[in-house]
Amino acid sequence: MSNLFHLAFPVDDLAAAREFYGGVLGCEEGRSSERWIDFNLYGHQIVAHLAEIGSGVKAENFVDADHVPVPHFGMILPMEEWKELSERLRAAGVKFVIEPKIRFAGEVGEQATMFFLDPSGNALEFKAFNDLSQVFAK
Repeated sequence: MSNLFHLAFPVDDLAAAREFYGGVLGCEEGRSSERWIDFNLYGHQIVAHLAEIGSGVKAENFVDADHVPVPHFGMILPMEEWKELSERLRAAGVKFVIEPKIRFAGEVGEQATMFFLDPSGNALEFKAFNDLSQVFAK
């Protein structure tokens, strides 16, 4: 078994998180309580915690002509899965912060990317590379 990551993040509505992560993104639900829900995000454990501290974007960083929301989390997917996910998100009416596109085209680190928000305003980025050796290329 390879290493897995675990991420706990705040949400302001567990029912909306369940619908978005389970229904829209297709994450299998694990254990849950009245205050949190475990989800399987491509084999990794993410946990939506009901939190009064607030969630959402705190800042933006200018990258390749886009205002990238910070903080954000997401996954690097195979290109075909990324394309399928972008189509599923469009069909579900998800509004993109940064539309699906190719970033750094023809340069080191060329990648497909898209950003969108969950119902609590948490930013997610999903990426894909045609060449995975480019993930950490300088």
